[in-house]
Amino acid sequence: MRRLGLIGGMSAESTTTYYQLLNQGVRARLGGLHSAELLLWSVDFAPIAQLQAAGDWARAGAQLAQAAHVLERAGAEAVLICANTMHLEADEVAAAISVPLIHIGDATAQALTALEVKRPLLLATRFTMEETFYRDRLEHYGLEPMIPGEGARERLHAIIYDELCQGVIDVGSRTAVMAIIERGRAEGADSVIFGCTELGLLLEADAVGLPVVDSALAHVNAALAFALADQSPQGRAATPNR
Repeated sequence: MRRLGLIGGMSAESTTTYYQLLNQGVRARLGGLHSAELLLWSVDFAPIAQLQAAGDWARAGAQLAQAAHVLERAGAEAVLICANTMHLEADEVAAAISVPLIHIGDATAQALTALEVKRPLLLATRFTMEETFYRDRLEHYGLEPMIPGEGARERLHAIIYDELCQGVIDVGSRTAVMAIIERGRAEGADSVIFGCTELGLLLEADAVGLPVVDSALAHVNAALAFALADQSPQGRAATPNR
């Protein structure tokens, strides 16, 4: 089994999900008492979020690059940034290490391609929806990502930072996001991306009414494929449940 290095804390809520899903996936594949070999660097998200808000992506990226370098030195054979937004600095992080950076955008795009959809509605932080780094990655796979209108983008951003990242699950926010999805469907979306690793804490994919790719789960599945590439399954392979 290959050892994975996780850059987490962005937020701690979704990093917990990564840890659970990775271990569930290894146990489902290998059986018994098996669990994932993981190294975790969990950042303090508040200073990172301040740098994001100030547009100082280079300083935020430098912190993640340092974390990735330390994880590699500690024995990580691949690194994951356990967040979507900080993939804006993915190239800088990848340049700091000699092991693979498993990119959440690639994992999400490949999962969408497997569903044979074309126009996914991207739900995420304002940075991920409005900057081009993520949508460009999806378009490379032939997808035509859609984003909500400006007011909806602001609402989503507030729900993510003010609620989900702080462990708050609000029924009214769930209703608001479902309304955003319905507007997207009316405008031609044929699928939905949970493009924030916390959105799966708020919404059940089965309740959305369109095919859904949860970026956190897609990222975990890509990481499991890497970690277990040389393993012989004991029984039927399985996908971890969100």
